[in-house]
Amino acid sequence: MRISELSAKSGVAIPTIKYYLREGMLHQGEQTAATRAEYDETHLRRLRMIRALLEVGRLSVASIKQVIAAVEDESLPTHRVLGTAHYALSPAVDPEQTEEWRSARALVDDLITELGWDITEEAPTRDELAQTIVRMRQLGLSIDLAPYVEAARGLVSEVEMDLIPFDGPRDAAVEAMVLGTVLYGRALDTLRRMAHESESARRLTP
Repeated sequence: MRISELSAKSGVAIPTIKYYLREGMLHQGEQTAATRAEYDETHLRRLRMIRALLEVGRLSVASIKQVIAAVEDESLPTHRVLGTAHYALSPAVDPEQTEEWRSARALVDDLITELGWDITEEAPTRDELAQTIVRMRQLGLSIDLAPYVEAARGLVSEVEMDLIPFDGPRDAAVEAMVLGTVLYGRALDTLRRMAHESESARRLTP
């Protein structure tokens, strides 16, 4: 397909496609003339992944390049590729040099060990959860996470992971993982707030 058709099918403007090509985020098309190239489904799939990372994941161009580099590195297993995208989605957290922080981080590490979860030491989610626990303690909230652990484990193992096409192209798997992680996460948060309103009405309204 010509770049105009690629633009029409992907919903990405031609100048933006050319920018992705210059930046190496999108692989070059097959040159058919001095000023003409042909593109195929692999380009369309890559553009869908970039849009998912940019518009839904809210990642920077630099972070998207890291994910693309992982996708294109055939020596990396798919698990590592998805991990690169997952880590890119995590907010930056600066560990605090306090006993309160160290205690929270130790609690997170112990929880992961107790659950038998395979989480790398450098996973940003460890510090992200530790920061949340610090804030919960400061506000006097319960840090009994057992119900949330079970809900997360069930959703991921029984629903979400089955939606990722592991046997297909890796950029399609990354796109599905990012869309699922972000959008289903937002849906879950919205449904919880709706449930709060409904339960509040049930308990407090005559």
